[in-house]
Amino acid sequence: MATASSTKGGDLLDRLRAAGVVRLGIAGEIPFGFIDKNGELTGEAPELAKVIFKRLGVDRVQPVPTEFGSLIPGLNSQQFDVVAAGMYVNPERCEQVIFSDPDYQMLDSFIVRKGNPKGLRSYEDIVEKKAKFATGTGYAEIQYAVEAGYKESEILIVPDQVAGLNAVEAGRVDVFAGTALTVREVVKKSAKAEATEPFKPIVGGKPHVDGGAFAFRPTETGLRDAFNVELHKLKKSGELFRILKPFGFTKAEMTDLTAKELCGG
Repeated sequence: MATASSTKGGDLLDRLRAAGVVRLGIAGEIPFGFIDKNGELTGEAPELAKVIFKRLGVDRVQPVPTEFGSLIPGLNSQQFDVVAAGMYVNPERCEQVIFSDPDYQMLDSFIVRKGNPKGLRSYEDIVEKKAKFATGTGYAEIQYAVEAGYKESEILIVPDQVAGLNAVEAGRVDVFAGTALTVREVVKKSAKAEATEPFKPIVGGKPHVDGGAFAFRPTETGLRDAFNVELHKLKKSGELFRILKPFGFTKAEMTDLTAKELCGG
């Protein structure tokens, strides 16, 4: 039985089809995966999951909200079937789960005061100009700044991009670093701050691009492969961009990166 079905996604996909529902681990993070004010599940990853799983013969998705740090442990302890949270693919996570190919790529961007008075366009600029720097709790941007030579103990850590915008507007810091997408969205209503042009941080001496994807248990290669087949069809047809666009994604966030490249393989 398993061998006959493994080409189409294997045992788990068969079970999901029989149940008619797939459980998605989400972390309540806008725009990646969240419950909206009407109590409905939405976000770029759940909306994409709805389309792909329907094509795989699973009609319903059910959200299982958790903390971001609990997504991988929750997946591996079978609390849900797949992580649908726009999770960045990196070598450390690749040792614990397997990823689909990324559905988006992400560059970094800064929130600075209007006119960018200090001319901050990279982490190296922040170090060189001794700018006061903030970023969010647990953000990858902490490491990017440290890599450029910024002292970790001097970074102001704030809860999220809204708090980052407030810190820049109030003059407590010169710059807040986040993903191009979250920064672009949060400054829209600001009269005092703007977003810099997106850029690639330097990691290990090379320009680095992050990519977000769906995570599966390491044993579920069949389901991951079946998911990838449908994902690539959506990329090719342009449907993927149409699904992600309402969440603030632009053509600059579309990508041909593979999970293998981002896992360091």
